[in-house]
Amino acid sequence: MAVLPEADRADVWAELMRKYSTDGETIGIPKADLRAAVDAIDNYMNDNAAAINQSLPEPARTTLTASQKAILLSYVVFKRYQVEV
Repeated sequence: MAVLPEADRADVWAELMRKYSTDGETIGIPKADLRAAVDAIDNYMNDNAAAINQSLPEPARTTLTASQKAILLSYVVFKRYQVEV
């Protein structure tokens, strides 16, 4: 899988800015730096997708769909960092 298209990265960035604004949360970095962070995380996920997949035990590795694996990863990250889903 390739990195997200520019429009999708921009959507993620905009969604994050809306979320922080709606929540009244200050993140302490300029908008451009938040955008750079979105790009960096997307690049990291692209560079490490195979390693993440290889870390899954069978039969999850070969049975779960890419979307199911993404949800699994998301839920673990949310729980790890105490983010309400």
